[in-house]
Amino acid sequence: MLHPQSTEISFKLNNGVSVPALGLGTASPADRYSETKEAVKAAIKAGYRHIDTAWCYGTEPYIGEALKELFQEGEIKRSDVFITTKVWPVYWDKVSESLDESLERLGIDYVDMFLHHWPLCYPKVEDLVNGISDLSRNPVDSMNNPIYDPKGDWLQTYKDMEKIYLDPSDHRVRSIGVSNYPVEYLQKVLNQCSVKPVVNQIEMHPRLPQLELNKFCHDHDILLTAYSPLGSNGAPNIKIPLVQELSKKYGASANDILISYHIRKGNLVIPRSLNAQRLATNVGFVFLSESDIHDLDNVGKTSPYRYIDEDFAAVVPGFTGRDKVVG
Repeated sequence: MLHPQSTEISFKLNNGVSVPALGLGTASPADRYSETKEAVKAAIKAGYRHIDTAWCYGTEPYIGEALKELFQEGEIKRSDVFITTKVWPVYWDKVSESLDESLERLGIDYVDMFLHHWPLCYPKVEDLVNGISDLSRNPVDSMNNPIYDPKGDWLQTYKDMEKIYLDPSDHRVRSIGVSNYPVEYLQKVLNQCSVKPVVNQIEMHPRLPQLELNKFCHDHDILLTAYSPLGSNGAPNIKIPLVQELSKKYGASANDILISYHIRKGNLVIPRSLNAQRLATNVGFVFLSESDIHDLDNVGKTSPYRYIDEDFAAVVPGFTGRDKVVG
């Protein structure tokens, strides 16, 4: 049986908006930001129609340059590509300002999805970056411990996003959602806000299958978006023995197995890459069996590992290093 490529598969969000299942993650290393421009152009030419970015990635200007050239070349129209960006905790009380800055850097009038990046609140601390004063991404004290804004209210950030989305005269966002939200945080949003998040973007892969969160989100018509599906730097998840076995079984790359794992579960997936050749070959969809998916889920039950383990996340239950096990 022939199956479509991963770039040809889309899902419906709970507000009726269609979203491509496979997107390009753009959280590039700081010394390689400029390579993001060519990566975006290569991804679009390989069939990708979903680009995921954020203020804190530092890559929005390069994505904007790529989009401008792609539009000018007639490769795509704005309506052809689904663009996601996020509001970072330093902007917890400046949501509209954060959105405007992202739109300006991206060179577009609206984003298809606007996410709350982390349910945290940071104070605004100026840092010198390359001689230029800018807001500190992760403010820390003299002991290098994260600093949180004592007046902050992470739920207010989502409520401010909600106001933008619900304003009939404001056309800057088509959908709103969250990122890195455990179940108890999602429950607060569902109880206290009127707009249900369309997605929850989280680290997810066979070594961190997030089964409880997956069930909760799907039970409440919220899609999950998997970041670091290959396991972050060096793509360590391609070395998982079961992934290698399935790669041989289906005659597909290990990358395609790991990406298809999420799509088969009805979730979005946003691998990141700056390699044009890899981007062009990461689009094969593998129709994994239910048994295969079950076996991949079990990898995380016996050998769990969280690759993105930020110190600042210690205040968010479910996202701390205490569940990190080297297997």
